[in-house]
Amino acid sequence: MDAASLIAKARKVRDDSVDEVTPPLAALPDPLPKNVIPLFNDILSDEEIKITSYDVPELLTAIREKVYSCETVTRAFLRRAALAQKLTNCITELLPARAIARAKYLDTLDKPLGPLHGLPISVKEHHGMADCETNGGYVAWIGEPRTGHCTVNDVFYEAGCVFYARTTQPQSVMHLETSTNIYGVTTNPWNTELTSGGSSGGESALVACRGSILGIGGDIGGSIRCPAANTGVYGFKPTPGRMGKQGSHAVVAGQEGISPTEGPLSTSRAGLDIFMSTYLSYSPWVKDDYLVPLPWRSVTLPPKLKIAILWDDGIVRPHPPITRALKEVKSKLEEAGMEIVNWVPEGHDECWNLTQALYYEDGGKALENLIQRGGETMLPLTEWLVKGNDNVKYRTVEDVMALKVKRNEYRARYNELWLSTGNSDSHPVDAILCPAGPGAAPPLGNAKYWSYTSQWNMLEYPGAVFPVSKVDQVIDVEEKDYVPRNAQDRFNWELYKRERYVDAPVSLQVVTRRWEDEKCLAVLAKVEKALGRA
Repeated sequence: MDAASLIAKARKVRDDSVDEVTPPLAALPDPLPKNVIPLFNDILSDEEIKITSYDVPELLTAIREKVYSCETVTRAFLRRAALAQKLTNCITELLPARAIARAKYLDTLDKPLGPLHGLPISVKEHHGMADCETNGGYVAWIGEPRTGHCTVNDVFYEAGCVFYARTTQPQSVMHLETSTNIYGVTTNPWNTELTSGGSSGGESALVACRGSILGIGGDIGGSIRCPAANTGVYGFKPTPGRMGKQGSHAVVAGQEGISPTEGPLSTSRAGLDIFMSTYLSYSPWVKDDYLVPLPWRSVTLPPKLKIAILWDDGIVRPHPPITRALKEVKSKLEEAGMEIVNWVPEGHDECWNLTQALYYEDGGKALENLIQRGGETMLPLTEWLVKGNDNVKYRTVEDVMALKVKRNEYRARYNELWLSTGNSDSHPVDAILCPAGPGAAPPLGNAKYWSYTSQWNMLEYPGAVFPVSKVDQVIDVEEKDYVPRNAQDRFNWELYKRERYVDAPVSLQVVTRRWEDEKCLAVLAKVEKALGRA
């Protein structure tokens, strides 16, 4: 079967699944506005709007107290997800028949099946799903007998969730945007001329639309945190080794120089906590014995938190809205009694060079072969990542071993840097507050700077993204006298024209040391409390 036929097959599966959702959606305005978020209130029923407006804890309570049946909740999220697909192109497949059947079964039980009883959860497509095909964003994999599901799904299914939506990822699953030759481009619902991010950009668009309030993404260079930041939702990248990865389908699955990890995107910080605590309460390391046998732990934070702010990585300067957000949050943290110091970055350019090399130890050969086998074109952001740079090339075993020695040396050096922040008071910083990217969501096709997120992948530090504000057309003026320090900086700086970023969310990131996942979310809770959030 040729590429066009395979693509048509995959799109038919998607479109037919959306059409199965009832009642049918009303006609959309033509043309669509750039900000499509208000359309949900125009098109959905009052009950659907109310159900999908809950965050995870409130919805679980409403289901347990039988305010709504699991079936009613599932139908509301299916309909909202179908509308999100029509507005942002974020879905690869809805699962209405099986989701409703699951919800009806849950409604027959005398007591909740588990802590997530009846909660709809969406899943990034390449993580797999039982009895569904998984193409992972490649034409060559459409229709191949490749079914099954990620072991992470097993845990949440046992906990009582309802799987109902599968979401888009980019070609190669290695863009900070989301586009493939199969499904096209996924856009940002706040401004559809901007990217929703990647590689979990389908999840971020769906969660921003509240077509999901808890979804499963993956992160190897920013693929949870960047999309969450772009769309103004919450995202968490755990330390690799805390969450399973069996069943995910990716061409670079065999490389372990930079370890991927699954993790949550949610409409609330509480959603992140519930996701992690629920998953780890099921002892997933028994079936996935490569995981660290570490339950989700309670954390006692120091009476006075010490937070370091990374204003600029020394390579690409953040746009004015990001710097403003850092200043605003700094002020609130100081008012809350926290000690704030500056983080002085060390070798972030070196880290990116090593990271990019370790992504593609084969020089991108397997990726190129798979794209060619499918008869599809290599998209510009795929080509940007794997071609025309010195970091990606075919390497011998000895070359790869040398890279990993350098990686380990860099990790040790950065750990010493972190610990050195306690030299004067025996209190190393508790967390770093930093950008999740060098700007708000870039205009489509322009997400070419990863280091504000990929830095922490190489170091295996957990990171949580949270929304702060929106780009302000009055306050966030261009700095016309800034002289870019290098070509990357110039490319990024020239992107910033505030009228491009109307309604774009502005988000930041909290980072802690390896294995301090619980502390990361606990610090985020303190940060949000300082911001006046519950």
